[in-house]
Amino acid sequence: MRDESVLQAQPCRTVTAEEVDHFHEFGWVKLERFVDPDVLRAMLGVAREKMGDDADSNPLPPGLEEAVARGQSGLSYFNAQRSSGLSHPLIRSLIHDVGKSAKRLQRRATPDGAELGVRYYSDFFVPKLPASKKSRHGGNGPTAFHQDFITFAVDRSGGMTFWFPLEPYGPQAGTMSFVNGSHRAGVLGDYTTYGSGDALDVFPELRALGMSDPMTYELGDVTVHTHLTIHGAGPNMMDRPRWAYLLVTQPADVCWNGSPCPNFDSTAMKPWEPFGDERFPVIG
Repeated sequence: MRDESVLQAQPCRTVTAEEVDHFHEFGWVKLERFVDPDVLRAMLGVAREKMGDDADSNPLPPGLEEAVARGQSGLSYFNAQRSSGLSHPLIRSLIHDVGKSAKRLQRRATPDGAELGVRYYSDFFVPKLPASKKSRHGGNGPTAFHQDFITFAVDRSGGMTFWFPLEPYGPQAGTMSFVNGSHRAGVLGDYTTYGSGDALDVFPELRALGMSDPMTYELGDVTVHTHLTIHGAGPNMMDRPRWAYLLVTQPADVCWNGSPCPNFDSTAMKPWEPFGDERFPVIG
């Protein structure tokens, strides 16, 4: 693997016009050979240092520690661990390089006709643990079909998630499927309000839209979806973790809507106040 200082120079390519069109038509897009594979290999090393080779050895957060003591577990979808990417030279370079593509995918203009920028919101390592094994953190179940938007406590749409597999994976690993065009259906609630079902049960009209096959990724491929796009995944049927990293972006003019949110500390913020540059820098 090449030296990290070399990898920082250009960790990924820029999206094409055809990819931007696909993103706006379907609400998601697969970007093939988007990231330098050596960048992802280095990121996998960082993830393993933080979480262990089993992706389940990172410290339990206080709330989850208490739940585990009661015999409960965490989020079933994956074991989320903040990557602190902005403080890591290589990941920070990737985040800012991705910002260029996020700006093109967003395709919004400012009142004076300039291209609206994109703001960093959060980034995580999100391994899905093997379904066949017990886990401390949870994270070893299927991902029910859901929409991300309502969980971010923002006042406008336009956000997106870049999903980076850190190894080659296919459907056996529990890769995502997307409901085509579901981003046009509007806000469809929080996943915790669906009872024992998921978005496809609560909004059966979504089933008529058609769905992508579960993704197959070569190393360097990523997917991007809007925060209004319905998506889900099966369990990880491998005997090892499905390692992934996600980067969440928002429009540069996004404001906090005043709702409680586990993703950031709102103590010093006011409802309808723009997100500040220190914690949420403009990256594109």
